[in-house]
Amino acid sequence: MPVTTSRPLTSLRSVRGIRWRAITTRTLRSRRALVVAFVALHLAFLAWLLPLMLAGAVDGDLPLYREWAMHALDHGVWVGVDADWVYPVGALLPVVLPAVFGAAAYQLVWFLLLTAANGISLWVLTDAGRRRSAYPAAWWWLAILLILSPVALLRLEGFTGPMVIVALVLLGTRPRLASALLAAAAWIKVWPAAVLLAALIASGRRRIIAISAGLTSLSILAIAVAAGGLWHVASFLTTQGSRHLQLESVLGTPWLWMAIAHVPGAEVYQDWALETREVSGPGDIWIMENGTGVMLAAVAVIAVLIGWAHRRRGASDADMRLFLTGALALATAFIVFDKVGSPQYMLWLAPIVVVGIAQLGRAWRVPTVLLTAIAVATTLVFPLFYLQLIDLDPGAATVLGVRNLLLVVLLGWTVRELWRLGRDGGGTSAADAAVGFTRTGRSGLVGGTARPDRPSRGASTPSR
Repeated sequence: MPVTTSRPLTSLRSVRGIRWRAITTRTLRSRRALVVAFVALHLAFLAWLLPLMLAGAVDGDLPLYREWAMHALDHGVWVGVDADWVYPVGALLPVVLPAVFGAAAYQLVWFLLLTAANGISLWVLTDAGRRRSAYPAAWWWLAILLILSPVALLRLEGFTGPMVIVALVLLGTRPRLASALLAAAAWIKVWPAAVLLAALIASGRRRIIAISAGLTSLSILAIAVAAGGLWHVASFLTTQGSRHLQLESVLGTPWLWMAIAHVPGAEVYQDWALETREVSGPGDIWIMENGTGVMLAAVAVIAVLIGWAHRRRGASDADMRLFLTGALALATAFIVFDKVGSPQYMLWLAPIVVVGIAQLGRAWRVPTVLLTAIAVATTLVFPLFYLQLIDLDPGAATVLGVRNLLLVVLLGWTVRELWRLGRDGGGTSAADAAVGFTRTGRSGLVGGTARPDRPSRGASTPSR
């Protein structure tokens, strides 16, 4: 009989597979590997941007940022204070700060500030590398920064994303600082208000959170008004409200396909003031006039759902899954129902998912997988296939359509989860307890340390 070697070969492959998985696991749980990956990634970013830096040039949205900054420093005209602006007035800090060393150094200083922000977010997320359970979240965050690097490096979200990660991690142990960070981030880009709203609804510490966030906002407003910005400090609300349908927005999808199908009156055109592409066509007037109202209505419905689920679960402080799901639902609604649909908006969702991975692990698989696919599709659309999209290529439009559909699916998942959490009730889940979350006011939302053998004062026994 012939001698068969299939079984030994299979066993050898199995052994090699086990060894490879063991090496991979050790690497992913290694502090040194994480630090090396962070440094290597940002050195790669530096190499990519170095020609721009050497030429004193800028890319992405930075030409606009630098123009605003130089007008402020050279001519004393501060947007948001002396003139209407598309961003909240707090965005002046990250916009103007890179210009203090001159226009030619703007790209370099911007990059160094972003690198510092990303490093701080990983430091806090992993507790200076001591919290190994957060390493998968840290690796995923680095992957998202790589996938979305065309916007993560060249948009204001590059600052607000790390700020929200730090705030979420600190919310349980230092709620005053965390809520102040969230409020400050919301005065740079509005989206962190979604996280703040979820915390106010789902937290037993809402009074502390409200006071700290309120004082931070009042301080920013006071500085702006004292500088003479009374009539312009709220201009970002009206400026955004008057915008048309952006090419990549979820709401703009029907009009994009109308333009592809050559429907009379449907077109893609350039908004030169904001350097963006927009779509128009039959029936777009209603959504342009009422889009903001639709978004606010969706946010209100989700907020009510979070509050209902919180009451049904009978917790004196919200559990981790309810809070993070609510924050993700609100942030996703901000995107799905917005007339604007820029690629950097995906960085609104990533910080929430990062902390969800760190705190909930496998229970957060669905949003992790969905957002990874959304990020890949987003970068395929911009910048890789963006020229084809402008030229109304059906293939590029299909990729964008898939991305937008996945955003709707993600919103649907969060709403379903909120409904399920409220319907099931029962207070703190086993997953929440496993990551150190309790229903007491002492442990807070994120980063609290549960001691099963020594419950905090005021703790109650979860009912099932």
